[in-house]
Amino acid sequence: MHAQPSAELCLQAKGITKRYPGTVALDNVDFEVYRGKVNVLIGENGAGKSTLMKIIAGIEQPTEGELRMNGRPVKLAGTRDAAAKGIGIIHQELNLFPNMTIAQNMFIGREHTRYGMLLDHDRHVEKTRDILRQLECDLDPHTPVSRLKVGQQQIVEIAKTLTQSEMQVLIMDEPTSSLSTAEVEVLFKLIRDLKAKGLAIIYISHRLEEIMRIGDYITVLRDGKLVARDEIANIDIPWIVRNMVGHDQVLSTNRPKRQPTEEVLRVENLTLRSPEGGFILKDVSFSLQKGEIVGIYGLMGAGRTELLETLMGLHPEAEGAVYLEGKPIKPTSVRNQIDRGFALVPEDRQRQGLVQPLSIAKNMTLSSLGKYFRRLFLSSKLENSSIARMIQNLYIKAPDPKLPVLSLSGGNQQKVVIGKYLLTDPKILLLDEPSRGIDVGAKADVFNIIRQLAAERVSILLVSSELKEILAYSDRVIVLSGGRLTGEFQDDQLTENNLVNASSKK
Repeated sequence: MHAQPSAELCLQAKGITKRYPGTVALDNVDFEVYRGKVNVLIGENGAGKSTLMKIIAGIEQPTEGELRMNGRPVKLAGTRDAAAKGIGIIHQELNLFPNMTIAQNMFIGREHTRYGMLLDHDRHVEKTRDILRQLECDLDPHTPVSRLKVGQQQIVEIAKTLTQSEMQVLIMDEPTSSLSTAEVEVLFKLIRDLKAKGLAIIYISHRLEEIMRIGDYITVLRDGKLVARDEIANIDIPWIVRNMVGHDQVLSTNRPKRQPTEEVLRVENLTLRSPEGGFILKDVSFSLQKGEIVGIYGLMGAGRTELLETLMGLHPEAEGAVYLEGKPIKPTSVRNQIDRGFALVPEDRQRQGLVQPLSIAKNMTLSSLGKYFRRLFLSSKLENSSIARMIQNLYIKAPDPKLPVLSLSGGNQQKVVIGKYLLTDPKILLLDEPSRGIDVGAKADVFNIIRQLAAERVSILLVSSELKEILAYSDRVIVLSGGRLTGEFQDDQLTENNLVNASSKK
């Protein structure tokens, strides 16, 4: 820890602890925010950054500890209370209404009125135009948000927060994730202007060069704890990486060695164009062998999920070549890919993996019902036998398969999703954040299942934001950044440093 800076303290989190059932998200964390400065908060996924920001923005309440603004204790009853006290937040996920105009989005919940009862649309449009002009953005305030490119929506999200009056602290969570280089430059100019006006900015980003360029002070969290803080002028990128991961370099020693086998999948120059222009994936090439676990690492927006979706047939417009067991295929539909032996366990199990009104049993056989028909009739005996076998093999704690799937814990729901796709007898299993939102015990079960599947010659593409998971369970790792493959590592080159550095390349 470095000596306390001389800048004026605006906001202080003291001894913040946040407990959830089965986990401690924050453990006695102190965090200082200085007026007129960019206060960088950084850490790996799961380090506690988002939880701390939710507490500062009034979204969550701490289990222990207190917040102070301008030296006085404050309690934030919610986001409106936080906003009234001068705290604004630009969320990483866009929070706009696509069927409304830019001006309507800008002032929703903070509408101006005339005569105390009529919405002042003209004032909304005028103020919107003024703020967009500050951002060097020439969008028409009357434009529906649904017509905007993702980067333009990000600008509107930023602009919306700037309508907040009496703002003292502005939280920016990955604000450049969807911006072009030119838009990033405009944002940085705006940040400099806001600093000059005395605004305190909390800045969260995984782009290390960006942090070194825009930041004044840095705080590093790891595993829910404060591990380092200093002035940006005193540090360098290796310092950031070392404090994020805990050491200069780590090799995963518990990853079993495997002998090369025959190639099952080859992808050449896979390219997916964005509807708004530009690329989501650009010339991505890699291979996958039988029984191999290939990890896919990258930051949000790197193209990891889109890569798996493309292989699963969700983006038939994608360009490039895909070969399955040496034969060219065209992933044009999910049904065709399931028939070819592909299965995707999606990141969002609630929206994409489960049909919530259905039972555990019905969810589990939904993608493989054809296996259980004898002539024109569904064989309940065969179906129930498969369900019972999968519940046993995946250690699903379900007293009755006829119960609603939502009656299960998150970890057991995730196992149901995995079981659902294992019943399709996949050759290639695509796993998108399979351990997200589940407890430690369920994580261990899930990864034991993954290793067992690989031993049974199922080939696996594993997307995870958790470095430790990627290192522990991957035979090889490819890294994506901005839709491009920026690194491929195995054996002694498979280190946390290499993955972090490759994921921040442009």
